Amino acid sequence: MACPAMAASPEIPTQLSVGGMFAQADWVVKTVMIGLVIASIITWTVFIAKSIELRRARQEAEGLLAGLNAARSLSALPTETAADELVAHARAEISQSAEALHDRDGLKERIISRLERHEALVSRRMTQGVTILATIGATAPFVGLFGTVWGIMNAFIGIAEKQTTNLSVVAPGIAEALLATALGLVAAIPAVVIYNHFARQIAAHRAIVSDSSATLLRLVSRDLSRGTLQAEGD
Repeated sequence: MACPAMAASPEIPTQLSVGGMFAQADWVVKTVMIGLVIASIITWTVFIAKSIELRRARQEAEGLLAGLNAARSLSALPTETAADELVAHARAEISQSAEALHDRDGLKERIISRLERHEALVSRRMTQGVTILATIGATAPFVGLFGTVWGIMNAFIGIAEKQTTNLSVVAPGIAEALLATALGLVAAIPAVVIYNHFARQIAAHRAIVSDSSATLLRLVSRDLSRGTLQAEGD
């Protein structure tokens, strides 16, 4: 004869789809899932936008470096290269030091200071939006784990309330918990991989900018040695 508890127990759910698990989840678990989905969307949005930005910046930086390497003096720079922000900083310092061009070391130090500030500005521009990937990669697994713990807690509460360990009671809460864990990993793993990819790309871009600064400083040094360096307007 069947046990009364087993006879009265509901049937085991057969449709534990992602949508179904989300629909029957507790509001806390739902909030966790929605937050992780939003974090994943942000990750891929940053990836697309930053990839386009870095590709364009890399092409411009390589073009500037090629133009600087091809020139023999500051006055012989191509028009496109001469209009670059890096060259503008050097020209601005030369213009402001028009009456002190004889102080070669002092002029070089001031130009180096401007170029270093420009490199720092470029670095800040390139890292904008990237740090959020590190935040998502570090926190998403723990957010998913919180949803997991909450879902398992609900499963045990269901067992206690219905006085049964039937799978139909335990399965939904466990499934919700596992889904929260999976979403946490789905959000975290791409964020970490993409962040590391961008870190390498930004480091490579900064190296090109640094090479351009060094090349520009050599042009200024040559003009100083030749005595041909002039402030704009002279």
